[in-house]
Amino acid sequence: MFLLLSSVSYGQQKLFGVLSDENGIGIPYAKVYVKNSAELRTMADANGVYEMWLYQGEYFLVAAATGYEQKEAYVAISDLPIEKNIQLFPVEFQEFEDMNVSAKKSNPGREIMLEVVKRRDRMNPWNYPHTVDGYIRATEKLDVKETKKEKKEEEKKQKKAEENELIDPGGLDDPFAEKRKEDDKFANSMNLIEVQFERFYGGSGKVKEVRNGFEQRGSKENHLYYTTTVKSNFDFFNNLLHLDDLHQTPVSSPISGPGILSYKYRLEDQYEENGHLIHKIRILPRTISTTTLEGYIYVIDSIFLVQKLELTMQKGNLLIYDYFTIHQDFENWGDSMCVLKRQELDYGVRYSNSSSACVTIANFSNYNFAPTFDTKFFNNEVAVTEQEAYDKDSLYWSTKRTAELNPEEIRYIAIKDSIEDYHNRKEYLDSVDADFNRVTALKVLWFGIDHRNRAKKVQWTLNSVVGTLRPIYIAGPRIAPGFSYFKKWEDEKALDSYTEVSVGVLNWDPKIDTWWRFRYAPFHFGTASINFSHSFDAIRGYDAITQIYKRDNFIEVTDLTFGHTYEIANGLYLETDFSMTERRSLEGYKFLNTDSFLPNNDPTEFETYQSFIGELTLTYTPGQKFMREPRRKVVLGSKWPTFYLYYEKGFPKIFGSDVNHDYAMIGVTQTFKIGTIGTSSYHLKTGTFLNTRSLKDADQKYHRRSDPIWFSNPLYSFQGLDSTLPTQKIYYEAHFVHHDNGSILNKIPFMKKTRIGLVVGAGYLYVPEFDWHHYEVLVGLERNFKFSKRRLRIGIYGVLSGGNHIVPTPSWKVSFAILDNRNLKWNF
Repeated sequence: MFLLLSSVSYGQQKLFGVLSDENGIGIPYAKVYVKNSAELRTMADANGVYEMWLYQGEYFLVAAATGYEQKEAYVAISDLPIEKNIQLFPVEFQEFEDMNVSAKKSNPGREIMLEVVKRRDRMNPWNYPHTVDGYIRATEKLDVKETKKEKKEEEKKQKKAEENELIDPGGLDDPFAEKRKEDDKFANSMNLIEVQFERFYGGSGKVKEVRNGFEQRGSKENHLYYTTTVKSNFDFFNNLLHLDDLHQTPVSSPISGPGILSYKYRLEDQYEENGHLIHKIRILPRTISTTTLEGYIYVIDSIFLVQKLELTMQKGNLLIYDYFTIHQDFENWGDSMCVLKRQELDYGVRYSNSSSACVTIANFSNYNFAPTFDTKFFNNEVAVTEQEAYDKDSLYWSTKRTAELNPEEIRYIAIKDSIEDYHNRKEYLDSVDADFNRVTALKVLWFGIDHRNRAKKVQWTLNSVVGTLRPIYIAGPRIAPGFSYFKKWEDEKALDSYTEVSVGVLNWDPKIDTWWRFRYAPFHFGTASINFSHSFDAIRGYDAITQIYKRDNFIEVTDLTFGHTYEIANGLYLETDFSMTERRSLEGYKFLNTDSFLPNNDPTEFETYQSFIGELTLTYTPGQKFMREPRRKVVLGSKWPTFYLYYEKGFPKIFGSDVNHDYAMIGVTQTFKIGTIGTSSYHLKTGTFLNTRSLKDADQKYHRRSDPIWFSNPLYSFQGLDSTLPTQKIYYEAHFVHHDNGSILNKIPFMKKTRIGLVVGAGYLYVPEFDWHHYEVLVGLERNFKFSKRRLRIGIYGVLSGGNHIVPTPSWKVSFAILDNRNLKWNF
């Protein structure tokens, strides 16, 4: 090993650099090798960074990437590391023309699109700083089929209406009751959002949107998309469209150099319009694995500018929707630029008993391509909405609405506004609360008893009879009634709490757990909390399911914890907790005798002791983009990784504390997309105890044993670790997972229709304290399903684990994951 390291150190030198495109952006997984020595080659990483080790001498390097011209570069290796950056340029269009991609002698559609792509950079408005006024209207139509249970409830409501509403106090029929019922039904069948804004673009991705008007009618829980321009940009003059909240992979554009190789182009029609000959060109995917668009592009003859396009995304990689179509109309400025004038999105989703059909119209006007911006105008705040935007009246919208309402939308707005006036009356709100607060046998037994006061923005809940039962619990079954409380203020401040009192059936031991959280600074996520608990606690809370239930893993604690969270600066979060705890053994408790079919052990015996522990977590995500609303902040994410530092201090003697330890951990995690080949995630961390003068079992740090059958989160755990490893010294841990999102399996005939994706990953753990090396690789198949109105992902995985303490061992695992509706992300 020493000789090998010596040869690397003294015989070879490091060559490194970046392989970038014409814009200076790193090309993921580009290749570089030594000319005439193909064995001396390497591949760049996701950011285009490469490195090689070469002996001293002179070399010619060859850099290559799909869709780019190869480039040679001279380099001389001396006794010092050498940096060599190489820039690649897209393949010349004459070379595209020379490629034999069709059996036909002539392909007019492709030849026309080659002319369009030649002019792409010039015609793309996103290559120039500009400002523009915009108007967006998003409409959702709901079609809900009533279940038998809902029909029965509706019949009950109708009877009640006949008794209370159809007859007025004078004993006369109410002639407007049926009309009100019809209007209510129609008002609940749609959702509508209108936005009027100014968008500022400073070039190089610098953008800011200022909303001057925002009106939302209907439910906030809807399927409406593209209500802001800063989350998604349908810029088809770019090589790839990054639509992270819509599509699992970046979408290859048919108006690009790489797109010429990815799509088929067929001239389907030619017609004259406004004195110009228009070519209607059909777009078809050439490779079903990575291209997802199909439709038409309309090109103006001789000047080869795009007049309009109609493109549909294939269903496979859409996160939520079952279909999605984009219509764009352009204005052609000076026969050289295509300026987006109108965009219409048609999309929707179907469930077993309901469907949603949506249309989003966006109009753009008053472009200015000679703007001036202050140097600090653009920053990570990409959208701003002031309170005044929510207070605009109908007169404002009548002057700013650049897309006419259809008759159905006109009726909806009129009915919704009139109903809203009625629904905001105190008498109506009181009646709704009275109906909501009504106590029924089903609420008492199953759902829980709720009480709401809209005027005070307060709601509380008592657990149902079923909700109080804890049939499986340490030290036997328990009865645990609970109470939750929530209050919200106009300025988005909120108070949230839960209290549970329980008693054990075997030991008749009373326990209590109560926590209170107050969100006092919504924009900075400032939250103060307090928790008091006299209950059971697990020593290894994140252990394998075969270990976590065992008696030696539980202790009794009386704990008081004060917590605080705050965003110090954009992307920089500080979380602190201070806990005063008394810990006791479970010795003397009675347990259910289930050892015959569920092996168990005895509780850990130790002397009662006190602890005072402080925890600090500092998390930082550089370049965090966000939208500012009147009283809150909406985080959009970042292209950079998230770094974190965790520090734990066991304070001796304070409040009689018997502990004395220090623990520190640092880590980095990120999820990113690699072109059209999928989504990758990694998590790296290391930690160690800095002081163990008085370290108790409950404060020990463990590497969890793996679960049988169940595939735990591979970014935070291992699948084949057969031992629970306590560690007091430094350790190193790494995890990686890649989802191909169909880019590999879709190349197999008929596989795209199955919508099955491939996932690969790896993990590594090194614990020097035990000289323990553990590694594992995994391969799996995953598929997404509709589950109620959510997305369920089911996966089957094969794992090969090994190390210096175990022989290579294969195993099979399964997992179930639910898509987070808020950020549209999976847990891994």
